[in-house]
Amino acid sequence: MMPPNKKILTEADIRTKFITPALLGGPQGSKWNLMTQVREETYFTKGRVIVHGRKITRGEAKKADYLLFYKPNLPLSVMEALRAD
Repeated sequence: MMPPNKKILTEADIRTKFITPALLGGPQGSKWNLMTQVREETYFTKGRVIVHGRKITRGEAKKADYLLFYKPNLPLSVMEALRAD
């Protein structure tokens, strides 16, 4: 079977076919616990606070493709997946 041409894959395809299996450890066993240590496509900030006089608003929230946790509620890493092209 031919390996997929990475140039034609979308970002979601790259995550599904390459990154998630690498996090899980493949046939050797699990490196990361998918249920407790990995969150996919999640927001990790509420957005920047913007103050104009007495008016307060929030900016756009930051979103990551993967958020890795050492322990529950103790984030360790933010990962962003990109298309191969």
